[in-house]
Amino acid sequence: MPKPSHPTTDQLRRDPHPLRGRTALVTGASRRDGIGHAVARRLAAYGASVYLHHHVPHDAAQPWGADTPHDVVASVREALAVPGAQVLDGPGDLADPDEPARLVATAAEALGGRIDILVANHALSGSDGELDAIDAEMLDRHWDVDTRSVILLVQAYARLRAQLPPRTPGGRVVMMTSGQDIAGGMPGEIAYALQKGALASATRTLATALAELAVTVNTVNPGPVDTGYLSGDAYDGIAGMFPAGRWGMPDDPARLIAWLATDEAEWLTGNVLDSEGGFRR
Repeated sequence: MPKPSHPTTDQLRRDPHPLRGRTALVTGASRRDGIGHAVARRLAAYGASVYLHHHVPHDAAQPWGADTPHDVVASVREALAVPGAQVLDGPGDLADPDEPARLVATAAEALGGRIDILVANHALSGSDGELDAIDAEMLDRHWDVDTRSVILLVQAYARLRAQLPPRTPGGRVVMMTSGQDIAGGMPGEIAYALQKGALASATRTLATALAELAVTVNTVNPGPVDTGYLSGDAYDGIAGMFPAGRWGMPDDPARLIAWLATDEAEWLTGNVLDSEGGFRR
């Protein structure tokens, strides 16, 4: 195989729409205050067509309440940057073991038969506790949503990419974790931390499994992000733990995730990346 040549001067200049012509599936993009929405907007602004997955009943059961898919889609559509790019959406309960494959198939059909970028952003909130409080049902529910569904999504995505010509460029998988391996862990959310830790541990294995498809696999820990779930003195206390004096905002990890989807990041795979703004635990 010939050695790659040095980039030309034109190649060194950044395309303002580096994801032009590419397609993405973003799960858990159901709230305008959420990370999934911010990621989808970034991908759209970079030129991609995006399919948004949502599961409104989950958010409706949380203290922060549900958003409307119509409003989320409209917000992402405003960020579209190139002619012909689209924003589409659909529901799905990823606790159902058959749903990941169905979702990938549905999104691929809507996006013209191909998914280049998979961002597995969804997670189960609540139904958790400290070691003495958790039970088998809590552990199983988090396993179903936070881990099993992500692995099955990656499996369905890999099978889809395998139908393309060998080494088709642009394949990207980004999973999400929660810093459970950093100082102190998450002793109040045993089930959640366990399943997110499983994704972090599987990152390099999945990267190796998908390497022959020219797909990179990375996992992002976004750190504490203001998605509307905390307020008052507790909110201010967390803000003071950042050198910048503010929480992470959804677009902070979204910028990293969007960059991972570009060709600039094609040599980065099998990594867990912390995007925490210097958070001091």
